[in-house]
Amino acid sequence: MPKKELRAAKRQAKRNRASLSIRYGVYSVLRYLFLGFIIASLVNLVFTYGFYTPKVYNIWRDNAELVEKYKILGEKIRSVDRTLDELKHRDNSVYRSLFGADTLDIPGIYLDYPETKYSDIADDRFASVMLSASRSLDATARRLYLQSVSLDELQRLAADKEKMATAIPALLPIDIQKFRGIGPFGMRLHPIYGYYRPHTGIDLGGRTGDPVYAAGDGFVSFTGRSGGYGLNVIVDHGFGYQTQYAHLSKILVAKGQFVKRGELIAEMGSTGTSTSSHLHYEVRFMGTRVNPVSYFQTDMDPAEFQTIIDSANDNLIFDPWDETE
Repeated sequence: MPKKELRAAKRQAKRNRASLSIRYGVYSVLRYLFLGFIIASLVNLVFTYGFYTPKVYNIWRDNAELVEKYKILGEKIRSVDRTLDELKHRDNSVYRSLFGADTLDIPGIYLDYPETKYSDIADDRFASVMLSASRSLDATARRLYLQSVSLDELQRLAADKEKMATAIPALLPIDIQKFRGIGPFGMRLHPIYGYYRPHTGIDLGGRTGDPVYAAGDGFVSFTGRSGGYGLNVIVDHGFGYQTQYAHLSKILVAKGQFVKRGELIAEMGSTGTSTSSHLHYEVRFMGTRVNPVSYFQTDMDPAEFQTIIDSANDNLIFDPWDETE
């Protein structure tokens, strides 16, 4: 081989060795970098899941505190619910009964909100405790609203307590000095039909023409003849109370007229299904017939009774229900 070609071959071989050396060096560096990355990843994985680093420890601590706070919140909600249960019991059994008010009911107040309301937390890691607390809070808020509305209504009723005091049918509807006895309320042997049937009022004995008085303030809602009641009068006292005066011989008031407690409204008789002159007297509370005796002021003396009668039947007509607030 000529010397010139030999020298060229040697230079080419030298360049090839240099290029190979560079590639080998680059590959070595990449290999060590890749190996280092794998080792670092493994170490990070081991420390992340096998050891509590300060960052991981803080996260777990915050999560544990969050769960405890939700538990405390749940207990506070249950405490509020117990208080609401007591308020509801007092409201329905004491206050509303005192004022003759129906149990307040707001349609849908006890129904849960749709699940879409909680969709933003449904996929959270702590969704179970968060959803439970959220639903409980919403239910408690609805109950608080119901109780607030009820108390507002009771406050309005309390403002009318003076009207209610005179509206309750507490006065004996016949002359207390002529009072001889009371026919029973409830089941009795009917004097005409001859079998036992409910007696929805009481019978107050007397003579035809004896005065019949309104047992409480109210508006006359019916006058006329109806079935076995004969001539009768119904007075609506408000606050859920109504009274009926039956078997009358004469009616002295008109439908729509306001009457005061003790005002003369009719005369006793024996019309309708009756065997002798007497007053059949009924009290209805919230549409249910109740025993009128439960409302009579039994400790009233004749003088006090006469004072009420005289006051109700004087020439000065005063309607306490015409006040505007």
